[in-house]
Amino acid sequence: MAPGPGTATDGPLLSVRGLVTTFQTPKGPVAAVDHLDLTVGRSEVVGLVGESGCGKSVTALSVLRLVPDPPGRVEAGEVVFDGRDLLALPEREMRAVRGRRISMVFQEPMTALNPVFTVATQVGESLRLHLGMSKAEALAKTVDLLSQVGIPSPDARAREYPHQLSGGMRQRVMIAMAIACEPDLIFADEPTTALDVTIQAQILSLLADLKRRTGMALVLISHDLGVIAEMADRVLIMYAGRVVESARTSDLFASPLHPYTRGLLASLPHAGKGGRLAAIPGAVPALTELPHGCKFRPRCPDAHAACEGPEPALVTIGTGHQVRCFLHSPASVEDTAAAAGGR
Repeated sequence: MAPGPGTATDGPLLSVRGLVTTFQTPKGPVAAVDHLDLTVGRSEVVGLVGESGCGKSVTALSVLRLVPDPPGRVEAGEVVFDGRDLLALPEREMRAVRGRRISMVFQEPMTALNPVFTVATQVGESLRLHLGMSKAEALAKTVDLLSQVGIPSPDARAREYPHQLSGGMRQRVMIAMAIACEPDLIFADEPTTALDVTIQAQILSLLADLKRRTGMALVLISHDLGVIAEMADRVLIMYAGRVVESARTSDLFASPLHPYTRGLLASLPHAGKGGRLAAIPGAVPALTELPHGCKFRPRCPDAHAACEGPEPALVTIGTGHQVRCFLHSPASVEDTAAAAGGR
């Protein structure tokens, strides 16, 4: 896919640095995304993984400047897309980026799609807005897009309403909308949630095929490491708004460093694995009641006294493998223990 006019071709496609997104609550502001760094290369697939409430979806909405204000607000950081800081763009210019250069496949298509408009109207809207197509041209292109995403009888489906489609078809419509203007980057937020296994496989295969054909980059948001293993080049593990581990997919699966990552991997079902599945005890803490020190400490099987001190930094182990854990930060452990002894 050729870069748009006036765009940069060197460096990563997307570079997020120090992103902080807060929400106002009755107990005061809380950080749903807390000093997050994220880099996406051209044509790269990056997985964002974590349980519900870890900040994955808010990260995507922050990049697209779709966080509802109030109560949410991007407080700090920069989001550089193809050489331009999206957070500094006037809203009119940002609207030209959304849908045209960056798209999003939302988590629940039945709520993301408008129930009172046909599929053709909704898919065709971005074609008419961004590409200046006529109504007839947009309809013809919509039918072609529905065919590309594997919807049978696309001409008839284009004239139907969302409630007339199955869950798998609605998800395919969302993907058709996302790729309509051939964007450089797509955020796919839990694109296979609530679909049966067969349809899940078809959707993943469709995304992989689209990436190969168009050269788009993809940020795949999921709580399912099995999906990530199949699709992603790199993985970021998020917990309580923070990145706790980041690595190439092969490295992360071969040598997970953070106890949270190990817990997620242990909970995956395996062929021939008998008995009950392993589970991580407890739940992601409420953002208004985060523990001191390491945010994973109350659920961590390896927690010790040092974990109650200052939160560990994200450190690099080896080549490009990053982790936020005292187990891999010996100096931090010694410093914290010495400070505790001196009080």
